[in-house]
Amino acid sequence: MPTPATCLWTLLKWIANAHPLFLTVCLITSNCTCNCCVSSNGQCERFDIDWNNISVSCANPLAHFTNSSLGSVPLTTCQNGWVYRHPHSSVVSEYNLVCDNAWLLDVTQGVLNLGFLTGAFTLGYAADRYGRILVFLFSCLGVGVCGIVVAFAPNFSIFLIFRFLQGVFGKGTWMTCYVIVTEMVGSDQRLVGIVIQMFFTLGIMILPGIAYLIPTWQGIQLAITLPNFLFLLYYWAVPESPRWLLTRKKGEKALKIMHTIAKHNGRYLSPHYSEITVINEEVTNPSFFDLVRTPRMRQYTLILMYAWFTSALVYQGLVMRLGIAGGNLYLDFFISGAVELPAALLILLTIDRIGRRLPFVISNIVAGVACLITAFLPEDIKWLKTSVATLGRLGITMAFEIVYLVNSELYPTTLRNFGVSLCSGLCDIGGFIAPFLLFRLAAIWLELPLIIFSILATVCGVLVFFLPETKGISLPETVEDVEQLSSLSSKNGRKKKHQDTTSYI
Repeated sequence: MPTPATCLWTLLKWIANAHPLFLTVCLITSNCTCNCCVSSNGQCERFDIDWNNISVSCANPLAHFTNSSLGSVPLTTCQNGWVYRHPHSSVVSEYNLVCDNAWLLDVTQGVLNLGFLTGAFTLGYAADRYGRILVFLFSCLGVGVCGIVVAFAPNFSIFLIFRFLQGVFGKGTWMTCYVIVTEMVGSDQRLVGIVIQMFFTLGIMILPGIAYLIPTWQGIQLAITLPNFLFLLYYWAVPESPRWLLTRKKGEKALKIMHTIAKHNGRYLSPHYSEITVINEEVTNPSFFDLVRTPRMRQYTLILMYAWFTSALVYQGLVMRLGIAGGNLYLDFFISGAVELPAALLILLTIDRIGRRLPFVISNIVAGVACLITAFLPEDIKWLKTSVATLGRLGITMAFEIVYLVNSELYPTTLRNFGVSLCSGLCDIGGFIAPFLLFRLAAIWLELPLIIFSILATVCGVLVFFLPETKGISLPETVEDVEQLSSLSSKNGRKKKHQDTTSYI
């Protein structure tokens, strides 16, 4: 009698060859007279036959069934495990997220986005109240610890809980990091924020290589988690934001940090920096109502929220739809990241020459028009359809990267981290909706999602035109400064009056 393993693979091969309409997905390997589980019409089921009471040949287990009689055999749910043919282990194979449990795979991404959204409210607020660098370091520690727990989670429930927490802390790391960099540099050097986005792109391009070389999902999880502990060394390397210190009535500490930065740059502070004063007003904590209380702040907040939402929804929708490189998962992921490099380079070449607003408007409109054209291009001109879709991806990537910069430049120091985090929370909602919108609408008409993407992006391009130009203007310190931004951006003569060289809080 053949061994159970031999019977298993013989049975698998026989059904695949003899009955192509059925896909073997799970088997019982207790002995040669094993049950066979199949997938019929996309449903995970098995033949409801008592294999122990009939004669079974491992070489031809269904020999006494004809095609017509096999179709009349009742089916029942699969039991006792699954066999996976993919060479690398994954979360799917670890927790058997197939058949009736396949929907739980979407839950794993959903809780991550929910974590991002929660982190926007909690850690964004904390960074404005307790300090940028403190929240950044705390978030890095949280991402590292939660990532390790995720890798070794004993069950799916623990996996979901700590994946949610990893999303919370992940939001705290990258949003706070971006705000720190924006506040550290002068108005003529804020393009460093775009450089940060380029490193994000490089990470996307490196990730498929890591996934290809490491055969287990736990190994991949640890490879992208453990480096977070190295960022704890930033405690000795990165100071607190002087702008934030000034808003918290800590002028002496801010001045000391600015002297240290100037010394490391081989410069000296101008004498008038000693004139920094802190008025005796009560320090107020950030509040959502501060984002909508005044007319300009309310207008900017609503437009930026819509821009974040649209950028994420269209961006992720196009990534899932493009389907480049013929289905090779690793190559597809690499190319989807490589497409983003030209977007960052275009921003670097234009944004300091012609400003922020015009590239922001054009990139959204280009994305919208490209989506519309792609929807009506015939399928037999595949190269043209793919090229135009890639142009749309390029446009929305530029818009996505610019919204980071513009959002941080439009909010005052007292609300910057909280405001940017809150607005970017709409990005997480857009990312959550994107797959549902794409697949549900595509079931009605394959190109219908592109029409929706086109409308969203074009409307966004029109709305961002009503944001003020922030090129060359120093970061606003208070809500009152934000209310004056429109006049400052339109009158070059008043820019000098609003420079970074003097601060009175």
